[in-house]
Amino acid sequence: MRRVHVLVDGEVQGVGYRYTLRMVADDAGVAGWVRNRHDGTVEAELEGTEAQVDEVLAWMAEGPPGSRVRSARVTDAATTGERGFEVRATV
Repeated sequence: MRRVHVLVDGEVQGVGYRYTLRMVADDAGVAGWVRNRHDGTVEAELEGTEAQVDEVLAWMAEGPPGSRVRSARVTDAATTGERGFEVRATV
């Protein structure tokens, strides 16, 4: 299992990024969470197999129509065994 922390910068708020990511993660079988940050970025943690996480990371680098992803910084994180994927409150 692999878990990563991701910080996405660009035009990624107000374009359905978080809710579409939840659908993409659910379809891929990835657990974790996503939330907006007050600085305009989107923050997420993803957990699943290497292939599942890579699939979602590839989508995150592009985002939904209407978004413009400038960068997606990925760092490894400790696995938690979390189940499901949720949209969290803005921080």
